[in-house]
Amino acid sequence: MSDLPDVDLLIRTSGECRISNFMLWQMAYAEMYFTEEYWPEFNEDSLIKAITWFVNRERRFGCTGEQVKALMEAN
Repeated sequence: MSDLPDVDLLIRTSGECRISNFMLWQMAYAEMYFTEEYWPEFNEDSLIKAITWFVNRERRFGCTGEQVKALMEAN
């Protein structure tokens, strides 16, 4: 899988709040979205809700909020 980019967003359905050892290394900085919906009920509206949640997240990639702010000010 070295030719694929790392995961940005993991969507876990069925209310389970675990990743079951799924792609652990590739998901080091992934955002994890958990929904109570089961897979058969997960539809386009559900996906839009998950993506909206994702784009409003502060992605820190292992840094603290203060470190991200300092990096943004330096650039």
